[in-house]
Order: sequence, then structure tokens, then C-alpha cells
Amino acid sequence: MSQAPAPLTIVEVQRAVTAELDRLAPVLDELGRRFAEAGHELALVGGPVRDAMLGRRHTDLDLTTSARPEQTERLLRGWADAVWDMGRAFGTIGCRRGEYQVEITTYRSETYDPESRKPDVDFGDTLAGDLGRRDFTVNAMAVTLPDREVVDLFGGVVDLAHGVLRTPGRPEDSFSDDPLRMLRAARFAAQLGFEVDAPVLAAMRAMADRISIVSAERVRDELVKLICAPDPVRGLAVLVESGLAERVLPELPALALERDEHHRHKDVYEHSLRVLEQAIDLEHRLGEGPDLLVRLAALLHDVGKPRTRRFLDDGTVTFHHHDVVGAKITRKRMQALRFSNDQIDAVSRLVELHLRFHGYGSGEWTDAAVRRYVRDAGDQLERLHILTRADCTTRNRRKAARLQRTYDELEERIARLAEQEELDAIRPDLDGNAIMGILGIGPGRDVGRAYAFLLELRMDEGPQTPESAEAALRAWWAAQQDAQQDATAADA
Repeated sequence: MSQAPAPLTIVEVQRAVTAELDRLAPVLDELGRRFAEAGHELALVGGPVRDAMLGRRHTDLDLTTSARPEQTERLLRGWADAVWDMGRAFGTIGCRRGEYQVEITTYRSETYDPESRKPDVDFGDTLAGDLGRRDFTVNAMAVTLPDREVVDLFGGVVDLAHGVLRTPGRPEDSFSDDPLRMLRAARFAAQLGFEVDAPVLAAMRAMADRISIVSAERVRDELVKLICAPDPVRGLAVLVESGLAERVLPELPALALERDEHHRHKDVYEHSLRVLEQAIDLEHRLGEGPDLLVRLAALLHDVGKPRTRRFLDDGTVTFHHHDVVGAKITRKRMQALRFSNDQIDAVSRLVELHLRFHGYGSGEWTDAAVRRYVRDAGDQLERLHILTRADCTTRNRRKAARLQRTYDELEERIARLAEQEELDAIRPDLDGNAIMGILGIGPGRDVGRAYAFLLELRMDEGPQTPESAEAALRAWWAAQQDAQQDATAADA
């Protein structure tokens, strides 16, 4: 786990927020004057204020106002390039001005009925009341507009400087109002590198069951933000320590109970976190930005081990078929969290294939085996390369170097075959129409069987000429006909 960021000084915080407000002045100052002239208060609030103090830039701006939604909408008309009101029920009107996306929300307080998944929203009348209902002190600061006065009623600047997550009031009250805030604590730990204050963590442990009233979609969205954060391991540790992981991702803490037969110096939980960190180090191969799919696959690749653990008479432990079992567990968990079918298919496939490379040995695979490796990985091949490389966490440098050299060789073989044979689009050398023409048959199951035969031929022997493919197809078809006749005679 990475270290928490070095504490900031108050002077550094003030300098950073002033610089960011100067940058945003063309939007915020004008908008602030517009609301003030209409007799309404307006303030920049939440994440943009926090990140301004950290020296981070925003183009998505959150503001809060004393104006009601219909008044906000009128004030934005003629100023914004576009206005929308999808969040009107929650008091939010959105707009775009140049490169900036702006959301302006009426002062509010929202609470959850004990059995409800959705908040009840009541509009408020003061900025202080609005800030008091927010999740953490570092998100409960505001800058009033257009005068740029910093409003910090709960010690957010100090907590920001020291890298601590606290709630504005009692954490039990905050989490009772919105249980999702418990997941946000873990997410902000991952995003900001902050520590969760001890009373906050204690409240999370005591109230973890309350997360059950939050919809799967909201839970999923928080987990995605956590996993795609700069330091997801820090956030995942908070989930496990608080007991929330047992409610939203129970496969993760279950790994801490197991021992990995290849990594006896650490349990499977620690190994999985290490694989996640190493996968993050390699995801530049996919382009810029965090890659959710490879991170999920790295985190979940060994979730099948608890169910497949077996103790042998000599004291060794095996986890046979944990890849297949893990893929099924992964699919079930991602379905419960309402991930898309494409995401579920991709991550499950990666989990199922993560051990395939270890059958490569010292390079004994035939070209046919390499082709099948590429075919089975499909469009997830590059992610499989990353996952397989990241899955080496041995401290034995010689073994690690050997595994890296072997995988380098496999990738080189894939590249050579791809250049020769267009591996990324492996198809039989004859299409369905050609098959029907050669065999004199119409559409049906036999065409599919013939297609599968030609695909296996392509895998085993590489590209065929049209003549050789036709000859092989005719020989196969004749054998099928002979077998069918023999079966018919046997039945008679």
C-alpha cells in the first residue's frame, strides 16, 4: 500500500485555491454576479473546492444556491450554451458554458427512510445547513460567489492538510442518512490517499449492514470509482477492515483465509492485491487512464480458490480448477452488481484464462496451441497479457525472470503468427456458402459442423489453400456419411 501524501500547509492550501479560482473566474465570477443581482446566494461547493485546495483542476463544477430550481433555470437561460433539468427532482439544474459542465443545486438536506433505497429531499434555506448534511469535512467547504469567501464550518481545511476523512457531525448520523457514504469513505481513501478517522471507521463497522438498503447500481458505481482510483488497494483495505466488503464484495475478504500453494509467504488476499498493483503498473499497454476490466480481473482472478482448496496426504494444498470456478463466481458477483453483459463476459473470460499460460512450460506449445490461446482470449488478449504477467508475485528473482522471458517469447510467437496469418481474425478457409456449394447441402446443422471442422483444421495446420481446404472438407464429409451409414446399419 502506498504512503499517505505529505501534509499540506495552510498557506499552500490558500495559494492553490486562489490560483484555481482565478482560472475559473470567467465562469464563476460572472455566474455569481448574475445570481447576486437576482437576490440569490451562490457558492462553489464540494469536490471542486477540495480539489482546488489540492491544486487539481476541474471542468465539472458543483454549486449550491438559495434559489429554487425554477429560478436557477431562468437565470441560466441566455447565459449557458445549453441547459438541462434531469436532476430537477433533487433540486439540480445543469448547464454547459464553453468547456465547463456546471450543476447548480438548491440548498437541501436529504435523509433515508430506514427501509428505503432512495433519499427524501427537502430544500433548505442556508448554506450552513447545506454544508452540514454533506459526507465529509473535506467536501463540506464552500467558496461564496462572487466575493470568493471560503466557508469552512467543520475544519475541512485542517483535515485536508492532514489527509484525514471525518464527517461534519456524528458519523452514525451521517451514515444513517445515506449509507452509501460508508463506501465513499473507502473510495476517497483510494482517490486522495487519505486515512479514515478512527470514529468514522468504527461507525462503518457498526453500521455495515445498513449498506443493504442501497441499490446495487449505486454500490457498483462507488466500487468502480474506488477500483479506478490511483490507490485502490488503500480503499479495498478500508472495505475489508470495516466489514463492508463482506456485504458488497464478499469474495475479497474470503481470500484472506486461504494459503496460496505457490506463495506460502502471503495469503491469497495479499497476493491478489499485489497482482492488482502490478497490473496497474502494466496497464499503460492499453493506453492512457485506468482500465476497469483488467483491474477487476486482477482483483478477482483467484476467487475460486476458497471453494477448490484440497489438502493432500503429504500436507500440500491444491486448488484444481479454481480458474473455471473463479470465472463462475466472478460472473455471479458482477451480475449481482449490475455490470453490463460485455463487462461481465470480458472479466469472466480473463479469470478463466489466467492460468492458461502456465501450460506453456518452456515453450513447448505448438503453433496450433498458440492460435487457440489467441482465439480463446479474443479481444481480451492484451488484457490477458497484462493479467498473466501481473500474476507473478514470487520473491525468487530467478524464477520471476524466467517467467518473464517465457512470456516474452510467447508474445513474440503470437506477433509472428499474427503477421503471417492474421490471427486476430481467424476464420475457416471456406465460408458457409462455399461449404454448401461443395457438399451440395442447404442451411442447417451440418453446415455448422463443417464450419467447426474447418476452423479446427485452420487452428491445427494454419492457413489452407482453397484446394486443400476443399479436399479436407470432402474427406471429412465422406467420413461423416460413412459413420452415419454404419450407425443406421447397427440400429437395424
